[in-house]
Amino acid sequence: MRYPVVLLTLMLSGLAVAAAPSGRPPGLEPVPDGAPGPGDAPAVTIKPSSQGRVVEYRANGKLYMLKVIPRVGKPYFLIDQKGDGQFARQDSLDSGMRPPMWVVKEF
Repeated sequence: MRYPVVLLTLMLSGLAVAAAPSGRPPGLEPVPDGAPGPGDAPAVTIKPSSQGRVVEYRANGKLYMLKVIPRVGKPYFLIDQKGDGQFARQDSLDSGMRPPMWVVKEF
């Protein structure tokens, strides 16, 4: 019983799409092909040093985050949260916010 209903629905939707001008709903423009421009994506620069590496992240030419990867030890981040050039250290990008969770069912 469901097979004819599904088949009829698919046929009607195909007719509706075919009846639309140029096969797409009005008011929609096609998306341009290609990669985003250089101003759209954040710039990333990797600077090696004798103690490790520093990865700089920039948006619109402004440095907003550093990832320090030492040769010995764990990587950490320096983030400019206010945009004033003062960087604060964070050991991870985790915000520390934890939603409450309860056990619903155990097997």
